[in-house]
Amino acid sequence: MAGVLVVGASRGIGLEWVRQARAAGARVVATARDEAGLQRLRELGAVALQLDVSDAASVSGLAWQIDGYQFDEVAVVAGVFGPRTAHIRQLPTEAEFAQVMQTNVLGPMRVVPQLLDALAPQARLALLSSRMGSMGLRSGKGSSLYRASKAALNSYLKDVALELQGRAICLSLHPGWVRTEMGGEDADIDVQTSVAGMRATLAGLSPADNGAFLDYEGQALAW
Repeated sequence: MAGVLVVGASRGIGLEWVRQARAAGARVVATARDEAGLQRLRELGAVALQLDVSDAASVSGLAWQIDGYQFDEVAVVAGVFGPRTAHIRQLPTEAEFAQVMQTNVLGPMRVVPQLLDALAPQARLALLSSRMGSMGLRSGKGSSLYRASKAALNSYLKDVALELQGRAICLSLHPGWVRTEMGGEDADIDVQTSVAGMRATLAGLSPADNGAFLDYEGQALAW
């Protein structure tokens, strides 16, 4: 039975990831910040762990909670969008900056070391990024803080991939523009399509893909 860990599964992409993994027969461990999210995970048959990636004390307890598990597939999904600014004159407040960077960048930096001992050989480790973090593909403006956070996350992913070379296959994943609370009703695809695509992409990886930046259809994206 495959082992799957989803970090940030209260709703949206993370919750759907749990649903699809459970439907495929996987043994799933997933995290949520509050009791309502934990209950949704339990109803899907997942082992539910309370975790807030923006809280160092909360993340510090993850390793012992997953002691004994071996995960073939790990998705670090937790993230926030932050202020939807239109131009560079609209600066985020210090509180907004702290929330976005601590959740989207420092959160994964805290989480990944906690789960290293629980990775199965040649595990697939995905950090949920965004095409908006690409500098090579950028043609629009706005939401600069979110863009910066995902660019920083991509940089961290490269470090993770280099350190785990030969042991795990690590990548940044762009889920597409998804109809979730974050993506909004006008987004391109539904959450089921996004997650099914990302899981198929992970399943088809080879060691040569370690350190890649791919979209949910498995297409390479420019950094």
